[in-house]
Amino acid sequence: MLKFILPLMLLMKFKHWKEAQLGLFFLSFIFGLNCCHNFYMSNMSWVFGMDYISYIMIYLSLWIMSLILLSSQKVKMLKSFDSSFVIVNLMLLFSLLITFSSLDYLLFYISFEMSLIPTLLLILGWGYQPERIQAGIYMLFYTLTFSLPLLGSLLYYSYMNGSLVISLSEPLCMSDYMIIVWYFATVWAFLVKLPMYMFHLWLPKAHVEAPVAGSMILAGVLLKLGGYGLIRVMIVFQQTGKDFSWLWMTLGLLGGVFISFTCLRQIDIKSLIAYSSVAHMGLVLCGIMIFSLWGLSGGVIVMVGHGLCSSGLFCLANMVYERVGSRSLLVSKGLVSFMPSMGLWWFLLSVSNMASPPSLNLLGEINLIISVVSWDHLSMIGLSILSFFSAAYTLYMYSMSQHGVVCNSLYACCSGKVQEYLALFLHWFPLNVLILNSNVIMC
Repeated sequence: MLKFILPLMLLMKFKHWKEAQLGLFFLSFIFGLNCCHNFYMSNMSWVFGMDYISYIMIYLSLWIMSLILLSSQKVKMLKSFDSSFVIVNLMLLFSLLITFSSLDYLLFYISFEMSLIPTLLLILGWGYQPERIQAGIYMLFYTLTFSLPLLGSLLYYSYMNGSLVISLSEPLCMSDYMIIVWYFATVWAFLVKLPMYMFHLWLPKAHVEAPVAGSMILAGVLLKLGGYGLIRVMIVFQQTGKDFSWLWMTLGLLGGVFISFTCLRQIDIKSLIAYSSVAHMGLVLCGIMIFSLWGLSGGVIVMVGHGLCSSGLFCLANMVYERVGSRSLLVSKGLVSFMPSMGLWWFLLSVSNMASPPSLNLLGEINLIISVVSWDHLSMIGLSILSFFSAAYTLYMYSMSQHGVVCNSLYACCSGKVQEYLALFLHWFPLNVLILNSNVIMC
């Protein structure tokens, strides 16, 4: 893993926009060539190594970060501390790389928490409104409050097991009361990061106030930290996890339905996309928590598909905001007349968001639906409502933004620049082409 970490540290040293952008794309290309099919562990060292899920998540992080620098050209044009912006993004990528490749629970926890600091700097430093301070503090305290029990549980596990190496972890036998307390102390941190319904209040605030880079990395990778962490710690709590799977299934399905209703009454584009992330991640939570191979595969595929699709939608919302000066669906109407070529990308990413073929979201949701229905047939009701309203709020967002009368205050027409179309294409292309070789991303 050092052959990927050292070039990243060298890019921090250069801290120039062009070098960082080209370097990240090249690093993504080299990392893609490094794929060993059907491996259990590879690139092993004392504390770093990759299995299949780690490989997919690291590749997603490198790709999304490359696209972030491609989409945040306004920071470079305005010279708004652009070298600091590059360093903060590379620090965030560095912490994600260590998180996804760590073989030790304690190193995983430290890098998991370390990713919070650059994200906070992005929101506070390059956010849009004065409310970004409140949004940053919300995110900080939600994450830190629920992460402290996780640290205690990991230290207790080290005392009981004698090791914190993930591949050596095994279920422990304890009294019922203690194992339940220990279980909840461990999973809360990841459920907040996912985020699960009822612990999601920090997410819309952080998305709305963050710059496009913050929104893209939050939706693209940071929400996946929660799902990845659950996959890793559930090795220890197999029996207890099966006993409490009914709780997470209920919260995932009902929470997704409630959030879908909330999406239908949003007038802020970024807020709507942020709430839709909570609905999608609720389904991922159901898949991970029922301990089936179909659920695990579907959860990982939806995490990748949602990361690309949601990041692309935030990129589009930022392009509209830069031209119109507002994120409100009441103001930014009739965009198909104002930005006709961009209407195609709105359509392509919107239909991918509602899990239509041939997107990865469709493959992942089919896997998740099969696993959830096999767990309990009654869950078909929640799944059908969730799938219907997922299409409903995406169609609402598309029709409200693209159709209607153009705002009178608009006086210039710029349908898009080449680098913007390139950024959108590089979001959409892997999202719809990876399904052709789906066994690569099926666990």
